[in-house]
Amino acid sequence: MEPAPRPTPGPADRPTADVWAALGGPAELLDRVGFHGPPDGLPSGLPVRQLARATVAACSLAAAELAAHRSGGPVPAVRVDEGAVATSFVSERHLEVDGRKPVSFAPLSGFWRTADGWVRTHANYPHHRARLLAVLDLAPDAGPEQLAGALGKLPAEQVQERAYAAGALAVAVAPVSGDVHPLMECREVGAAPVRPLPAAPVDRPATGIRVLDLSRVISGPVATRTLALLGADVLRIDSPRLPEADDAHTDTGFGKRSTRLDLADPADRAAFEGLLDTADVVVSAYRPGALDAHGLAPDALFARRPDLILAQLCAWGWTGPRAGRRGFDSLVQAGVGIAAHEASPDGRPGALPAQALDHGTGYLLAAAVLRALTEQRTRRPGGRHLRFSLAGTASWLLHGIRPEPADASGPDSRPYDASHWLTETDSAYGRLRYALPPIGYDGAPADWARPPGRWGTDAPVWL
Repeated sequence: MEPAPRPTPGPADRPTADVWAALGGPAELLDRVGFHGPPDGLPSGLPVRQLARATVAACSLAAAELAAHRSGGPVPAVRVDEGAVATSFVSERHLEVDGRKPVSFAPLSGFWRTADGWVRTHANYPHHRARLLAVLDLAPDAGPEQLAGALGKLPAEQVQERAYAAGALAVAVAPVSGDVHPLMECREVGAAPVRPLPAAPVDRPATGIRVLDLSRVISGPVATRTLALLGADVLRIDSPRLPEADDAHTDTGFGKRSTRLDLADPADRAAFEGLLDTADVVVSAYRPGALDAHGLAPDALFARRPDLILAQLCAWGWTGPRAGRRGFDSLVQAGVGIAAHEASPDGRPGALPAQALDHGTGYLLAAAVLRALTEQRTRRPGGRHLRFSLAGTASWLLHGIRPEPADASGPDSRPYDASHWLTETDSAYGRLRYALPPIGYDGAPADWARPPGRWGTDAPVWL
């Protein structure tokens, strides 16, 4: 990898300033942020580049701020490489396992014509595929042609609602929505004392922080992958009844450990309770209310642990008719109007050049956790309840970021070449090619401390 030129930190761009303000960050730190690298890695009709670099810049600045607190030194200058950002935002596409490239979307996932428009389906997981076929009265082995034939006879909204009722995933492609969701929400909880932390090196400012990771797919795991990069002990917990795809775990499992616990099993529940008792952070990316039956509703958690940082993530926002529905980045793009905005001249819906809602929200969530850790120990102790949604990030992309002029060349005119930000390592899954982390500040870690281990095979204990 070529060494990046040292940027001169200067005034941050407007989107970065907006994110930093939403995080409650000190405005005077923004002049420490600088950008460099090729600006053409995420071409789009929407300001995806600005979203991507702003979320990474804010996360880098939050890490630098915590590093200064724990090392006793000044806040390091933030150095955001736009090539690294663009590469990391499509990390799942760059992943190779022993030379094999994973398939991002299954054959039944995608855009399909309906009787009056289009729908977007998501059938990557076997249970979602089975439900989609069942709701359309198709055979379990039906393929794309049979699916296209069934969907072409039905109105898009009817497909959407029938799929939702059956636990399948299909969303009608809609025009750009005027609905605006907040980029993030933060609520301080009480004034409970927090666990003191010893000094930590600048490259691992989250050392000693215990993160309970209750998330799947991309956005939550990107956040916890980033916290692991910065030194946190991240333990992902999944149900043994809900398997994860190896490739998805491989992409986002760097630096973390992974275990499986059945919360309905007394022994597994006891292990989970022990982990929760000494966790500093809980990251949850399940639908609103999905974990409440297990005693994990926010109020229950804070009654038990008033010093906890709870970061929750959902697809469709925390209020409104879709709040409790399942969703993925591609489905939210369809439902809020991004797919329509990016449509081709022949009217076929389009997509962003990356699953930018997932990745951007992941870096935003990690930034908020880092800022909460700093705030707890420098200004106001007590718990923090942080909430994010893919719909909130989509609202910001559609309505909150001013697009740059089409001829904006950025700080570096070199053509974008992702190979500069890829590397290789051996792992339990084989030889991996993967994207390097984009977090950039003076002294930041260049890579994760360890590759991903096998999904669900670690002991349910803190290190």
